[in-house]
Amino acid sequence: MISKTFANQESAAQRVATGLMKIGLAVKSRNWSEAGSRGLTPTQAQILSFLKGRLKASASLGEIAEALAITAPTASDSVSSLVNKGFVTKHRSAADGRSVMLGLSDAGRRMARQVSDWTDFLVSAVDVLDPNEQQAFLKGLIKIIRTLQMRGEIPLSRMCITCRYFRPNEHEDRSTPHHCDFVDMAFGDGNMRFECADHEVADDDMQFAAWSRFLEMSAGQQINPENQMSNKGENP
Repeated sequence: MISKTFANQESAAQRVATGLMKIGLAVKSRNWSEAGSRGLTPTQAQILSFLKGRLKASASLGEIAEALAITAPTASDSVSSLVNKGFVTKHRSAADGRSVMLGLSDAGRRMARQVSDWTDFLVSAVDVLDPNEQQAFLKGLIKIIRTLQMRGEIPLSRMCITCRYFRPNEHEDRSTPHHCDFVDMAFGDGNMRFECADHEVADDDMQFAAWSRFLEMSAGQQINPENQMSNKGENP
């Protein structure tokens, strides 16, 4: 007979959510600790990391606010502080002289490398998983993050699933089913990225098609995209 404790327990999805929240608390605590030890706030550290990962090495204030899901005033205050510390520089956009672009100084690049290393504690924890578990976990995270993005809960990131170069499930080899047109190479779920410097945002139709194709459960069996959320404001 099943005890009441097990009969009344939360669903697996609820327990996964609880686990993710605990990881989030650990990340938040470490972020405050690491940034504070370098005289930065977590937001300032995130801005440095964001600029470090930019292919063009610069961004507007609006792009920073959108990418980090913070308000324009918060972004402005943090950037001003980083400028005063000598980590961030300002220059006029070559495309539009009225726009101010933000980039890293030499000191800012050095600091960005330092603050980007603080996640090593999390990498060592993930290394406890075997390769198959890591790949399955990564694919699950991609689905969760993409769903949250489409609901407007978190901002878009430079991940494969939203990139115009991404071709999911193009190849029959299940170990390397996807294709990246940018490097013209097949790759597997374990090589998918959340942040890629070569990322270029696909248009809505391309993103919707890629997402639907990515959700294929097996050859010839595909989740109906009409039951999934598109980038056009539909609910999942």
